Amino acid sequence: MFTSILVPFDSSQGAEAALAKASELAQLCDAGLTLLTVYRHHSLLEASMHMVRSDQPDDLDDIMRSHATEVAERGKALAAASGIAAPRAFVKAGPVARTITCFAKEHGNDLIVIGSRGLGSLEGVLLGSVSHKVTSLAETPVLIV
Repeated sequence: MFTSILVPFDSSQGAEAALAKASELAQLCDAGLTLLTVYRHHSLLEASMHMVRSDQPDDLDDIMRSHATEVAERGKALAAASGIAAPRAFVKAGPVARTITCFAKEHGNDLIVIGSRGLGSLEGVLLGSVSHKVTSLAETPVLIV
């Protein structure tokens, strides 16, 4: 039925539930499982705060990318522990929902399994959840867990 399942993963409870369901589906369908962790570039406000906090000299994008990589590796380990033979994990920067749907299209994923609630921001409360945006942008079926 499905051959390639994409799980956006941010280490939230919702993402972990989605990963568990996607792992189950992947085993039932003998499908590949891919995790995607998306981080956003820091804003100009964050950049200006960084300039006055000289005790943290690293580039904020590097810090965010590093954290996102740790999150993706954790998700990959959880997938492997649930019985997935060769889970793959990727890290991308950009607007979260659009990055997820573009990634799914580019990589030929035929199902996106996403948590209903993640580690969203105030923007998510004001503009709608990432999962809702993914359902409106995706060209592939989306399962919200």
